[in-house]
Amino acid sequence: MLYWALLFFVVAIVAAVFGFGGIASASAGIAQILFFIFLVLFVVTIIMKLVRRA
Repeated sequence: MLYWALLFFVVAIVAAVFGFGGIASASAGIAQILFFIFLVLFVVTIIMKLVRRA
């Protein structure tokens, strides 16, 4: 999922360089959402591993 977030971020940067503001904005928004989903899943996974260890 982090790969997809980085991919959309790169697409947003390239689109912004070429002047496609709408596509850049949409890609940046998707990248931001995917990154936050990744963070939530990462934290949940760490918590679950700590709970199972105890």
